[in-house]
Amino acid sequence: MRKLALNDEILLNVQKPARYIGNEVNSVIKDKENVDIRFAMCFPDVYEIGMSHLGIQILYDMFNQREDVYCERVYSPWGDLHKIMKEQKIPLFTLETQEPVKHMDFLGITIQYEMCYTNILQILDLSQIPLLSEKRTDEDPLVIGGGPCTYNPEPLADFFDLFYIGEGETQYDSLFELYKTVRNQGGNRQDFLRAACKIPGIYVPSLYEVTYHEDGRIASFMSKFSDVPQRVEKEIQMDLTNTVYPRNPLVPFIKATQDRVVLEIQRGCIRGCRFCQAGMIYRPTRERNVEMLKECAKYMLKNTGHEEISLSSLSSSDYSQLSELINYLIESKEKGVNISLPSLRIDAFSLDVMKKVQDIRKSSLTFAPEAGSQRLRNVINKGLTEEVILNGAGLAFEGGWQKVKLYFMLGLPTETEEDMKEIPRLADRIARRYYEIPKEKRNGKCQITISTSFFVPKPFTPFQWASMYDKEEYLARARVVNEEMKEQLNRKSLKYNWHEADVTVLEGVFARGDRRVGQVLLKAYEKGCMFDAWSECFDNQKWMEAFQECGVSIDFYNLRERNVDEILPWDFIDCGVSKEFLKREWRNAQQEQVTPNCLIRCSGCGAARFQGGVCVEHQN
Repeated sequence: MRKLALNDEILLNVQKPARYIGNEVNSVIKDKENVDIRFAMCFPDVYEIGMSHLGIQILYDMFNQREDVYCERVYSPWGDLHKIMKEQKIPLFTLETQEPVKHMDFLGITIQYEMCYTNILQILDLSQIPLLSEKRTDEDPLVIGGGPCTYNPEPLADFFDLFYIGEGETQYDSLFELYKTVRNQGGNRQDFLRAACKIPGIYVPSLYEVTYHEDGRIASFMSKFSDVPQRVEKEIQMDLTNTVYPRNPLVPFIKATQDRVVLEIQRGCIRGCRFCQAGMIYRPTRERNVEMLKECAKYMLKNTGHEEISLSSLSSSDYSQLSELINYLIESKEKGVNISLPSLRIDAFSLDVMKKVQDIRKSSLTFAPEAGSQRLRNVINKGLTEEVILNGAGLAFEGGWQKVKLYFMLGLPTETEEDMKEIPRLADRIARRYYEIPKEKRNGKCQITISTSFFVPKPFTPFQWASMYDKEEYLARARVVNEEMKEQLNRKSLKYNWHEADVTVLEGVFARGDRRVGQVLLKAYEKGCMFDAWSECFDNQKWMEAFQECGVSIDFYNLRERNVDEILPWDFIDCGVSKEFLKREWRNAQQEQVTPNCLIRCSGCGAARFQGGVCVEHQN
């Protein structure tokens, strides 16, 4: 029997001890003595959230298909266990073998959102791995980062040995083979990193240097050696049908955030919303073959015992074979498996489809108009008119729904007070559409929940040059919406929630920051900042102290609009979308011009080259 890294006494004194014991259904057990590479795959948040992440499930399955690699998992211990591990000097361990992470060859950390950055330092600290990459030796694991936040890895550059930029299915085999070769030849850590930087998609931050102008802007970003690539091109898996996908996904011991089978039906998005990073970095759109999805669904449901399956993509309604897939799942289900469709678009709402997949008496629908006014929807290229929004909502109401959630953003470029007021006005007009239905055909009162987040400009979007606001201004904008809501005819049917402004300010710094932000992250962690995405753990005062003590200006990163010719921290990355296209879309936004989606007309973004074609440049 395996020796647990935590004894029973410790487990009985922490919340949810099942987070730390491993041995879940479909977890992989190998003889660690018969593998060449041991890889600890980490999601830097609690078990329930990490177990819901599809990317880790895919890589876990892919790595463990190799006989020479043993991929194990590790998640962030909650604060109670963190305290015990620090006091008793217990090193962080993997779930599969309960062995210290510091004994692994690689520690791979997926970086999904900015507010997990201090948890990355927690993982390194509890693993007893030096926080700064420059202080690690050949005895330490190689720390590699992946995920969407690596499209600006610079705030984390000091803490990682290397980053994998792009989709993981393509180059990990090459990386593992290189590691074995360098090790067998007696090479050291630095030998491996100098060779790894030549693998497509691999970025080794220690091999580059940055200089700055007196005003703080970047003056230069250069590789230190002539054989180190000056640019890093993202990796992309074009054939999503004939590639890895887990038929035996891990089943958590306790209820996870996404406690269901997740079936990824496509990657990318045709829409071109100017605020959306995912819609840009995952271009071009690629679909999985419907027959492959049917097979995966069959085996995943059988091998997990789950009773719900989620059809995942950035825009589920745009999958060309959606009806066929849903019909198959409905006709083939034996025990009443539920089907969920996240990422629905109100302009592609299908009453026939939704009646098939959801109990219309029990669920609410979620739509994201993003902006209340038509002017601002044109600025962000949302591609929705009010007529389309009201028509989609009307179809839903006539189909039996009376609960609708609406998502908007405040602080978008060019936003005016009138744009803000249009948010509750639009919600009120949607409510009126409900009450146009004869009373005997309604399902009680209409309930419309308005949620606003504060806009954060992201790298590789047309809004990457935009300015943000300070905390007080964001809250003032939320108050405008709240006061206007009180004036609406159907105000009793409306409810309003808004995001925390403190967190938005930090997200903005981390999203577009450079290497100088790293010292703030380290200082904040030393002050006790962890689980910053959790409101009960977030301590804004400590963060403000960290910025002040490090002499780093939040205003420099957030309040100024960048010049389109300024060197940005992520300019060394080729994400497929050209900078000229982003500049053109930035101009179009300021002129309130709409760019048609990819199915209507190619806009020449640059991503077509991954299809084997050559982009046609359009001059707008």
